[in-house]
Amino acid sequence: MDDKHTLFRKLHDDPGAFIIPNPWDIGTARILAAMGFPALATTSAGMAFSLGLSEGSASREQTLAHCRSIVEATPLPVSADLEKGFGDDPESAAETVVAAAGIGLAGCSLEDHTGHRAQPIFDFGLAVERIEAAARGCRSLPHDFILTARCENFLWGRADLDDTIRRLQAFERAGADVLYAPGLPDLDSIRTVCEAVTKPVNVVMGMPGATFRLAELAEAGAKRISVGSALARLAFGALVDAAREMRSQGTFRFSEKAIGFAELEGFFRTPS
Repeated sequence: MDDKHTLFRKLHDDPGAFIIPNPWDIGTARILAAMGFPALATTSAGMAFSLGLSEGSASREQTLAHCRSIVEATPLPVSADLEKGFGDDPESAAETVVAAAGIGLAGCSLEDHTGHRAQPIFDFGLAVERIEAAARGCRSLPHDFILTARCENFLWGRADLDDTIRRLQAFERAGADVLYAPGLPDLDSIRTVCEAVTKPVNVVMGMPGATFRLAELAEAGAKRISVGSALARLAFGALVDAAREMRSQGTFRFSEKAIGFAELEGFFRTPS
């Protein structure tokens, strides 16, 4: 039987686009696996929120422990959102890939966001060197590992499609397996990005603004569709709404929208 690494690669090589949803804990991973999705991806924001932290403030140890729990929760391949990795220099990018592979992940994404609002995007040269080093880390592994390179321009006030494409093309030449530019505003820009590179492109849905159907995204050239922190924010939003209702109105109508106990428990019951 194919292992997780082979299966994950096959998803990217086969025709058509696929959805890779983002659980934020063991329970949500098992629900999504039971519902038939072929692979999972972690969400750094969802992880942080589940730990009671702001995005980007989880430690290396917390992040790897969280990713390991998602890997071990189901038989599915898992790709990790590892933000910029565990450092700024190229060597740390390679070390991040090796550490990620060591806990059983089938892939990970590294981004060119620095983590600093004053200068949010790594200089072009350093950004490319980081992906080159990460790709060398992948080649040092005894098994396949899918490296996703992210250009964060559109999330940090740099709505420059030309620079975004320049970076993604450089990341492709540097050895990335998947290219990803979160925040692209419309199908035309998604199509332009997909036509500008030859490697599979990940597109994120569930962010504020327009959303598109899977078929539309596939027609535009996208291969992989993730939802980032959207599922976590949806769940946390429902909890906040319920808490506000109880606190301000003293009512409990929120429970009418809650999933039934038996249905929810069914996702976690071990088959006899």
